Amino acid sequence: MKRIVSAPEFAHYPDDWHLSPVVDTGEFLFFSGQTGFHPGGFVDPDPERQFRDVFKFLKANLAAANLSLADVVEMTSYHVDMQQHMQTFLRIKDEYIFAPYPAWTAIGVSGLMTEGTLLEIRVIAQRRSAK
Repeated sequence: MKRIVSAPEFAHYPDDWHLSPVVDTGEFLFFSGQTGFHPGGFVDPDPERQFRDVFKFLKANLAAANLSLADVVEMTSYHVDMQQHMQTFLRIKDEYIFAPYPAWTAIGVSGLMTEGTLLEIRVIAQRRSAK
């Protein structure tokens, strides 16, 4: 049986965006792509702050499912202007993601859903009791 999970600040996503922030299947949890789009309706234009917001919002949804970044087993990141911002992203990612590292794929894209968004991260996490 699947269960929908969300941090309180993203609880409106099913109604507003017609998506589930997190789908909990028991052993694995599937997280919709997270961007730096604030619940107040804006994206920080500074890449470094925006990338930190992405991880902050991802951590909030993980916490709502009683998980942490240590439970992430796969990560896919989508980057606008990937070559221009990759060194900044790697530095910030390394503040949040530690060994043992999840599987990771980085994909360059021409744009994302909300104007000014440079990064979207999608993850799959596994409950520790199931590992």
